[in-house]
Amino acid sequence: MAYAPFDLTGKVALITGGNSGIGLAMGEAVAAAGGDVCIWGTNAEKNEAAAAQLTEHGSKVAALQCDVSDEAAVEACFAETLARFGRVDGCFANAGVSGRAGVSTGRAPAFHEMPTDDWRRVLGVNLDGSFFTFRAAARHMVERGGGGRMVGTASLAAISGQARGQHYAATKGAMIAMMYALSVEYGRHGITANTILPGWIETAMTERTFAWDKFSDAVMPRIPQRRWGQGDDFGGIAVYLMSDASAYHSGDTFVIDGAYFRF
Repeated sequence: MAYAPFDLTGKVALITGGNSGIGLAMGEAVAAAGGDVCIWGTNAEKNEAAAAQLTEHGSKVAALQCDVSDEAAVEACFAETLARFGRVDGCFANAGVSGRAGVSTGRAPAFHEMPTDDWRRVLGVNLDGSFFTFRAAARHMVERGGGGRMVGTASLAAISGQARGQHYAATKGAMIAMMYALSVEYGRHGITANTILPGWIETAMTERTFAWDKFSDAVMPRIPQRRWGQGDDFGGIAVYLMSDASAYHSGDTFVIDGAYFRF
């Protein structure tokens, strides 16, 4: 018999960037634990495929097309989510982008050559998008009462140096700081706020990097478990943070990296 507090029946999770990678894996775990899931993504075809995959678990599922960097789109999609599900118990701000690689080199430009529009694009999705999403979630959770869960996907880039990725690192460091502040402000409402820090995970975002032999040969020996992380490695933490078992666990960061950072 499963540990009762991990039963998510009757709970609704909203997961941005939920049509692939870490977001989709978290959605699958929540659905398998009995929770209903609404995913947001910008790609309609990927949304449809992800929704079909999640529906196999028997939970109620919806997939909405949403660019989280667009404030009006976030407000509209959150309203649509409530119209379909009636509530949001857990909000996972997982949508994110990395910097663009240079056309000639295939690598991101050095910091002193970083285009301003790329800086703003990354901050717009990763930071502004998280702000818009959490603001809507916090408003709903306070008005509804009964608590809630807010979870942000950051990165090891937030706590370690990342050359040529200062814009990405800045958004992920800010994510951690924002979640700390949310945990303090909304604790009185029974709302928790925590951050997940993935290490090197196989996703669409890292596909090109992992295919670079020089990178793989240098990084893989530093991962004690000798493998790249997978989306499924985040299912358990998603269920825990959605569940009643985590009601008193707030203001924390969960590093999931196969001990890479400690080695």
